[in-house]
Amino acid sequence: MNTHNVSADTHELPHPPEQEKPRKALFANRPKAYPKWIVGRFRRMKWAVMALLLGLYYFAPWLRWDRGPNAPDQAILVDMPGRRLYFFFLEIWPQEVYYLTGVLILAAVGLFLATSLLGRVWCGFTCPQTVWTDLFMMVERFVEGDRAQRIRLDNGPLTFKKITKKVTKHLIWLAIAVATGGAWIFYFNDAPTLMGEIFRLQVSPTILFFVGLFTATTYLLAGIVREQVCVYMCPWPRFQAAMLDEHSTTVTYQAWRGEQRGPKRKTESWEGRGDCIDCNQCVQVCPTGIDIRDGQQIDCIGCGLCIDACNEVMVKIGRPGELITFDTQTNQEARAAGQPTGGLHIFRPRTLIYLAVLAIVGGIMLFSLMSRSDTDLSVQRDRVPLFVQLGNGRIQNSYTLKILNKEREARTYILSMPGLPQAELSIVGHEDEAGESTSLPIKSDAVSSYRLHVRVPREALQGASTPVTLLLRDETHEASYSIDTVFLGPK
Repeated sequence: MNTHNVSADTHELPHPPEQEKPRKALFANRPKAYPKWIVGRFRRMKWAVMALLLGLYYFAPWLRWDRGPNAPDQAILVDMPGRRLYFFFLEIWPQEVYYLTGVLILAAVGLFLATSLLGRVWCGFTCPQTVWTDLFMMVERFVEGDRAQRIRLDNGPLTFKKITKKVTKHLIWLAIAVATGGAWIFYFNDAPTLMGEIFRLQVSPTILFFVGLFTATTYLLAGIVREQVCVYMCPWPRFQAAMLDEHSTTVTYQAWRGEQRGPKRKTESWEGRGDCIDCNQCVQVCPTGIDIRDGQQIDCIGCGLCIDACNEVMVKIGRPGELITFDTQTNQEARAAGQPTGGLHIFRPRTLIYLAVLAIVGGIMLFSLMSRSDTDLSVQRDRVPLFVQLGNGRIQNSYTLKILNKEREARTYILSMPGLPQAELSIVGHEDEAGESTSLPIKSDAVSSYRLHVRVPREALQGASTPVTLLLRDETHEASYSIDTVFLGPK
């Protein structure tokens, strides 16, 4: 056997390069959804809800409510300069911000309850993103046509007709966005007055900024981003699963009845196959572009349009409707097994908890509203110094007293401190009126602040700290209000 020595300067033939594997993209553009027009009960329901909510939003600032002289007559108004919230007969002051907290709690728990019962019914019908997106899509269909026409227009060359349609659509979108931003500002200003300032071009830069801000967000979210808000930006789909269980009613494809699916000729038999003919109509009408036949998905907003589309197809091919329907997981499992369904279980542990929270919070708010006073009294005792010993031997404590008069008329209150013997009260600036009680005039619908000095003989005190009550009487309305505090003296 011959061996050959290979010198060091001998070059070996290179190995053939290995074929590189295609790298998986870390990001993929989301396919644009082109929802198809469909007519059915859920589509009509969505139009009715949209018309109602948009009507309330745009016209509510123009509703009037008589509150008497020198009071705004706008039914719903957030009066920032006056630091007041008006809602028809209710008038909420900054000190009553807990009412806003209660409303937010009721809204959140109500949303939890609705989700546990009907899935994402809020997202599909009443969410502002859904409502305004439906409105913008209606404009798009009116200008550019239905699904097939819009796809051809987007994929076609840039022509004068295409430019005209695109410009027209976006101009209408901008007009709606401006109306939306302007309507929101009307809730914070008197609507007729602000409208007059707009026509006279006398609007402040602050109002122009906020109108522009809400116009831009409406145009961007409802016209450009659309379903991506629901899929990527909104946090609600991420934790809605915690509100759902096997008894929650959601949009469901009845796979036990629809499979095996596939195209079918008229001459073919229905034996050995499902009712789904794989027409993809449910996908084409979906505003987020999903296939409900793949099961529950985070992208599904529960609007029910796929039900309308599928029912329309079932009528054409002569099969029973509701292949896609609103149903619970429990009922679907029973139907698949050929067993009777148990109906809807509305009252179950989680719904009972939500109902209990709603009842408790709602009851507390109702009781608070019914028992709320037309006068609020607050007092703060000076801490430095804790007390002053006067030359005549009396002990003086000083307080800051604030009185809120919620009535639309000026009132005069009589302030006293019963239970503290020989107490002498005086208001700074009115020391000559010192006595066992003092008169306090309060303007209508206003807060007045007073500096109060209370002097007591040392021998009248029983200790270093004496609990006392400040009593405020309105003799005209025969009403009294009190607040507890303490009077401090030497040990």
